[in-house]
Amino acid sequence: MIRFILADLRRLWAGSLVVVLLVAIATALGVSVILEERALRLGSARAADKFDLVVGAGGSETQLVLSSVFLQPSALPLMSGDILVKLTADPRVEWAAPVGFGDSFSGHPIVGTTRALTERISGSFSEGKVFSNEGEAVIGSAVNLAIGSEIKPMHGTVETGGHTHTELAYQVTGRLQPTGTAWDRAILVPIQAVWHIHGLGAGEEHDDHEEPGEAAHAEDGHEQGHHHAEPDPHAGLNENWTAGTPGLPAILVKPKTIADAYKLRQDYRNGTTIAVFPGEVLTNLYATLGDAKQILVAVASGAQALVAASLILVTVIHIGQRRRQIGALRAFGAPRGAIFGIVWLEFFTLVAIGIGLGFAFGYGAALALSGFFSQSSGVALPVGFTREDRVLATVLLAFAAILAALPAVLAYRQSPAQALRA
Repeated sequence: MIRFILADLRRLWAGSLVVVLLVAIATALGVSVILEERALRLGSARAADKFDLVVGAGGSETQLVLSSVFLQPSALPLMSGDILVKLTADPRVEWAAPVGFGDSFSGHPIVGTTRALTERISGSFSEGKVFSNEGEAVIGSAVNLAIGSEIKPMHGTVETGGHTHTELAYQVTGRLQPTGTAWDRAILVPIQAVWHIHGLGAGEEHDDHEEPGEAAHAEDGHEQGHHHAEPDPHAGLNENWTAGTPGLPAILVKPKTIADAYKLRQDYRNGTTIAVFPGEVLTNLYATLGDAKQILVAVASGAQALVAASLILVTVIHIGQRRRQIGALRAFGAPRGAIFGIVWLEFFTLVAIGIGLGFAFGYGAALALSGFFSQSSGVALPVGFTREDRVLATVLLAFAAILAALPAVLAYRQSPAQALRA
């Protein structure tokens, strides 16, 4: 029987190939949606795990997390620098690190922060050391620069008419270990350098409600009423914050205990500031993502239903074209059960191969999409199969077995006389 089936499939290879490709494409569509949605959830959750609490000025919680944790460019409102002073002195806080945005280099965001945060992002350095002066920088693992390279920060981007700062050029002193987060693509510099390069020094006046693109990261300090101070690249860093600290878009906070985290979150959720758990914000995003997934799965299911209907039509026509062959087999003594088995196994084999290829194609598509997203955002998206996918494969194969029974029943019920007269 197996030899006969293989010979039959070789003879009808064109039609067999069409059936396999139809099933593979329909399956790949559904599998890629499931794998990519899961990868987005896992990758974003792992990236957010490194940060317990984010404090920012009043505004969008989602945008605050996207900007401070995932380093997505956005003009955040500023909060008073006194908030950093309070958090640093709070006995419930293990450490609090300011972050400042606005500049970039070769597509990599330049983030102003502290040595404390820099040393905690990846836990250690793959080479070099943390910055100790305003003219030094630490790079993420995905930044293609060598130790000692020079970085000239650009305010904004080339597309938006940004310009390169001439006041200061950073020198790379260290590289972080890979973290699988957006910080792998970041360039970390002292927050004091970011303030000075944009004309914001300790004790200078600033508007707490201006956006980074307008105040903390103004293209021209004179436009904001500030006079640019020339940063000293060799100036030592003083991270003891005092009154007059410039405004900040966000502060990353490490509470000492879980209870402290909830108390801090409550204390800093007022009309002036907001405090959020990144994981909590992501949960809301996942709900939206889940709705999008349902729509995409529905589209994929509709495509699969159309493919199934097309396959039924193709197989019915195919059986009609093979009536003489089936009649000849019956005339030579082949039992009905053998005819049923041959037709069922042929069709089931084609669909099963298509399902297998569909899983492979879907996995490849999800890998490609995840790679593209990881390259642009820095967030690693783990693509892989789970037990749920094995259940899906089993359900699809069971459906294929039922679907293959239709042409087999048609062949089974056909009498030799009717087939030979056709």
